[in-house]
Order: sequence, then C-alpha cells, then structure tokens
Amino acid sequence: MSRNARACATRCSIPIVTTRPPAVNPRCQPGGDKLDKSLPVTKILSPFIWLITSVLALLWFPWLALVYLVTAPRDPGRYTVGRWFRRCAVAAVAVNPFWHFRTSGYRPADPRRPYVAVSNHESFADIFLISHLPWEMKWLSKETIFRIPVMGWMMRMAGDVSVTRSNRSSRAEALEACKERLDRKVSVMIFPEGTRSGSGELLPFKDGAFRLAIGSGVPILPMAVSGTRSAMRKGSLAFGRSRAEVRVLEPIETAGMTLSDVPELRDRVRSLIQEARNQLAAELKQAADRA
Repeated sequence: MSRNARACATRCSIPIVTTRPPAVNPRCQPGGDKLDKSLPVTKILSPFIWLITSVLALLWFPWLALVYLVTAPRDPGRYTVGRWFRRCAVAAVAVNPFWHFRTSGYRPADPRRPYVAVSNHESFADIFLISHLPWEMKWLSKETIFRIPVMGWMMRMAGDVSVTRSNRSSRAEALEACKERLDRKVSVMIFPEGTRSGSGELLPFKDGAFRLAIGSGVPILPMAVSGTRSAMRKGSLAFGRSRAEVRVLEPIETAGMTLSDVPELRDRVRSLIQEARNQLAAELKQAADRA
C-alpha cells in the first residue's frame, strides 16, 4: 500500500488488513510424509469384531443351556457342557482375522484323568488360546468376569470357579471348589501368577495351585503361552495382530509329596514354564521373520 493511501485510510478510520501467504508444512506437500497417521486397521475393525463375537455368544447361549439341561443331571463334572463352552471360544477366534492361534506339546492319553494345569498369563486372550486344547478343564477366574452378561452365565453352566482374590475366605472356598472338580475327574486350570503381567515379565507364582495338586494327589500339568500379549493388551479392548501358541509340557507327579514340598515344586514349575516360554517366543519370531 502506498504512503498516500495509508494516510487516507488512517484519516477515514478504515482498518488496514495485510495478508500473508499461509505457512506451508513441506511434510504435507505431495511426496512428503503425512502429518497425521491413519488409525491402525485393528482399532478400526475392533468394534465390528466385538459385535460379531457378541452375536456369536448370544447364539451359543441357548444351545449351551440345552446341553446343560440334557447332560448335567448325569454328568456331575459338567464335562460335556464345558467342552461346548470352550468351542465357543474357538469359534470366536475363527471369526477374528487378527488372531492365529495354535497348540503343541503333551496330550493326555485319558482326558478324564484330572490335572492341575498351570500357565503363565500374558493377556485376556490366553483364555481363547488355551480353550483350543482338546480336553475339558474348569477355570479358576476372578469373580468380576462372572458378572459379564451371557459369558458369565455360560461360565457358571460350564462349572467354572469364581474367586475374589482380595478375600481370603473366597480364595479358600475357590480351592475347595477346585478340589471338588478334581474329585469328579475333571482338570482345573489356574494362572499361578494371579494376574496378567503388565511388563511382560513372568511374575512370581503363588502357592495355591501347588497346594491343591499335592493335597488332591493329582499331577501338575505345566503350560507355556507366548504371543498373546499383542492380541489384547492389558487395559485395552482393542484387538491386535497375534500369532500365539500354547505348549503343554510333561506332567509332574505329586504322589509322595507333602505341603512342605510346595516351594520347591512351585519354583521348579515356574522355571520350566519360563524356559518353554522363551523358546516359544524365539520360534514365533523366526516364523514371523520368514513370513
């Protein structure tokens, strides 16, 4: 603007507007990097996968109720209804395009020989992975999971055991309920860490599962899980991509042991699971690198 025009504008009280070309971020220009990254496809699709899973559970519930009504009176261990409930978890994995699960290792010759199965705990997805094993186990699960509509109802029909971890009497009652399942020739499944590891490191094992095995005179069946941590991270409902595996190790007999042997048995099993988990992680990484 010229000097005379500026003076005129000042006298006439006309606001002066000067325009400058907007600053341009070179990263947003053609050929540059996008400033905002798009949402991962896993987060975009997670609500739809949850919807499909919920519909699957709703459809499964009446069938499981029918199986329960027909078989429970002559099957006090609820073996049959439990197996059908685990198949629901297997079906949920089948409709999830981000999860690829497999099993390996020891297979009990007699599925009705009871074991206390113990595994490391990486993710909520561990439940879906371990449910692929071809024999029934009753799960010791925290009481809040039993409050989930439909899922909690099916867990109760299947004969799973609830526990409030902060309540000592609840823990004692839960172990007594587990012993009852073992007496009915059905294995029980316990995560001896007590909770999922937030850091990915194997947490210390608690004594309960090992006291139960020795007190009931049944073997410990160790299992190692690897790969589920990325399937569903702690504190998140989003699904992630995961190639995971559960490996069943050789059972450890408890015959002749007393409760004084619990610490040694606990530490031995933890070491075996730690070693197997590390080996599984290496194998899964090699498989991913080759893919």
